[in-house]
Amino acid sequence: MTTVAATATATATATATDKLLRLALRLDAVVTAVNGLAYLTLAGPINDLLSLPVALQYGIGAFLTVYGVAVWLVASPARVNRAAALAAVTLNTLWTVVSVAELAIGGLEVTTLGAVWVLMQAATVGGFAALQYLGLRKAQ
Repeated sequence: MTTVAATATATATATATDKLLRLALRLDAVVTAVNGLAYLTLAGPINDLLSLPVALQYGIGAFLTVYGVAVWLVASPARVNRAAALAAVTLNTLWTVVSVAELAIGGLEVTTLGAVWVLMQAATVGGFAALQYLGLRKAQ
């Protein structure tokens, strides 16, 4: 087998075994970037609805947009970098825990709808973390 053929075979095998991981990373990337852009472009109406301060939304929106792009880049190579994927799992888990903790200790003074929104986001991000973790385990 030539080096090119061996590389192609290894790449096809890696792609087949990391399908769940790649899918979970890409879903995370798209949802996160769109959410970030929404915070950046709709900060006023979101504040009116959820009582999330506009300045906080701009910071979160910028972070989420950049994070979404970064996660997409992690999912892009022929073989997903395990350390980078594990970093996404860790950051998503941290986001989930901090979101719930902020609500629990009253750090976020939001409307009832705002609290529901924060919990829904936490559940979504926690779901991405779980899928990415499963994808990492399956890709071993």
